[in-house]
Amino acid sequence: MTSDLAIFWPAMAAGLLVAATHVPLGIQVLNRGIVFIDLAVAQIAGLGVVFAHWLGLEAQGYGVQLAAFAAAMGGALLLDRTDRMWPEVQEAVIGVVFILAANAAILLLAANPHGAEHLKDLLTGQILWVNAAWLPLVALASAAIMVVWLGFGPRIGRIGFYLLFAFAVTISVQLVGIYLVFATLIIPALASRRLRKWRMPAGYTLSAAAYGVGLLLSAVSDLPAGPLIVCAMAVGGLALLMIAEKRV
Repeated sequence: MTSDLAIFWPAMAAGLLVAATHVPLGIQVLNRGIVFIDLAVAQIAGLGVVFAHWLGLEAQGYGVQLAAFAAAMGGALLLDRTDRMWPEVQEAVIGVVFILAANAAILLLAANPHGAEHLKDLLTGQILWVNAAWLPLVALASAAIMVVWLGFGPRIGRIGFYLLFAFAVTISVQLVGIYLVFATLIIPALASRRLRKWRMPAGYTLSAAAYGVGLLLSAVSDLPAGPLIVCAMAVGGLALLMIAEKRV
């Protein structure tokens, strides 16, 4: 039981930190109609991680963090540019960027004997093995993101939003994986879209409940935590959406 708790609390803390920034940013992504930008930027950040590993940098070192951040920022600036040039096809451009980054990562991992395992970790994450020593730094970064967003959100402009978003995704994708990043951004925002006054609290509650349920189910079933959390969030999101629809 003690060992289970030792694994559970850092994983739960990581999930709550990811949700803290991703729920409000997800609402903005949904409002802007660029739903798949998070998936694209997360995949680009993941490509940065793979490239850093390919160069032989230490897995948990600052070099990997900088590579992921630089890749995500570059991707965000690219998407800002394409949004200015071709706003009518921005969603299609985002899709192309995502698939290009995904296949570039596969090519970099092709010669690695553990490539399939690394790719799986990148997609589904290893939330149960979060390094607790990193959590205070993640909490500080998350607080900074929230201060900027809540204090200056409407004034940072489109490029400011893309860069802030890239920063948030860079942190979260290495904690929980690409799939959980996407789920935490979009499902709470989508499920609570009919709520107005209570939209943010509902999104946070759904996220926290999904992470808690998914981690508990993983502990009792020995199934991977990431997919269980995504499924729990989807089921909870559907329930919230149906309740909200009835109240309208």
